[in-house]
Amino acid sequence: MHAVTEAVAQLADHLTEHAFEAEELGRVPHATVAELKRIGVIRMMQPCNHGGMEAAPADFYETVITASRSCGSTGWVCGIVGVHPWELALTDPRVQDEIWGDDPDRWVASPYAPFGRARPVDGGYVMSGRWPFSTGTDHCEWAFLGGLIVDATGAPPSPRHFLLPRADYEIVPDSWNVIGLKGSGSKDVVVREAFIPDYRTVDPAKLVTGQLASDMGRNEPIYRMPFLEIFCGAIVASVIGICEGALASAIAYMRERVGATGARSIDDPIAMSSIGAAAADIDASHVQFTNDMRRMFDVVDAGASITMDLRADVRRNQVRASRRAVEAVDQLFYRAGGGSLRLDQPFQRFWRDAHAAMHHAVNVADPVYLGWANNLLGLPVAANATI
Repeated sequence: MHAVTEAVAQLADHLTEHAFEAEELGRVPHATVAELKRIGVIRMMQPCNHGGMEAAPADFYETVITASRSCGSTGWVCGIVGVHPWELALTDPRVQDEIWGDDPDRWVASPYAPFGRARPVDGGYVMSGRWPFSTGTDHCEWAFLGGLIVDATGAPPSPRHFLLPRADYEIVPDSWNVIGLKGSGSKDVVVREAFIPDYRTVDPAKLVTGQLASDMGRNEPIYRMPFLEIFCGAIVASVIGICEGALASAIAYMRERVGATGARSIDDPIAMSSIGAAAADIDASHVQFTNDMRRMFDVVDAGASITMDLRADVRRNQVRASRRAVEAVDQLFYRAGGGSLRLDQPFQRFWRDAHAAMHHAVNVADPVYLGWANNLLGLPVAANATI
């Protein structure tokens, strides 16, 4: 077990005790952020030359799973904010120095959806837009924001990731009113006519193929992994951890539960059978997911390139792992009785968080399954397959 994963496991009681507070605040509490920075969770995928660890992706994902098992919102923030240093390692060194030069624990938010519109000007771009779902944004000092470069020539819009400091965007208060992952603080951000220099942009097409690593002179295996599998993995890890937390809370609840007829859940063979089935399915998702990421890392660690076949297999398995785990939690929830709906029961919070997580585009399964099948049959793979 990686030292950071072990440290997060030791933080479990703290995360559990502050999970309700996170929901009430609509963000991860400052005390929890301080602990995550002390442990170094967000620096796991960060380059060593900027105070990071360059940990193997599977170790990072195990850490995200461990955090999510205690508090889904905290784990979600660990996954999404924690994956951004991986991309930052592939940016212009000037950006890395600006962000990490005097503080390696400086966090970066997103989202990547291309909701911004940027027009070319001398030395860069001027961009405006509004983006929802900026996870953990209250605790971040920079943001990756997706946008399209548009100009008056009529050329096709070109997607980019733009990096902006906190002074160049606004966080919209009270814009995160949701039923699940309430503590993730995934608020809207707004940009109004902000100038972004050329060197603070990233071409996402080169990220997807892994080409950007060679362009930027990064030879470390971790940075030669393909972007989609890395980023999507952070989401899937959160889902799996949330479902493991749901399983543990369901077991604790059903151990004490007495139904309206006076029968105990532990004496109900159907209820006990559902626990066994759910545990097997959630564990299968965990094992398949982490084994896939280790298999992928082994390829680049050996100096080889990731094939489209492997990328398709991994994404197919990722979306199935998420769905399998959440469906297992549903089976437990159906049998937990009305008492499980009470807000003081952790089980209902994990159930809500799991279903909120499934609404992320990463977990939309059908395009991925179709992309996998098309790749198998030698047919074109659509861009929305996220492979």
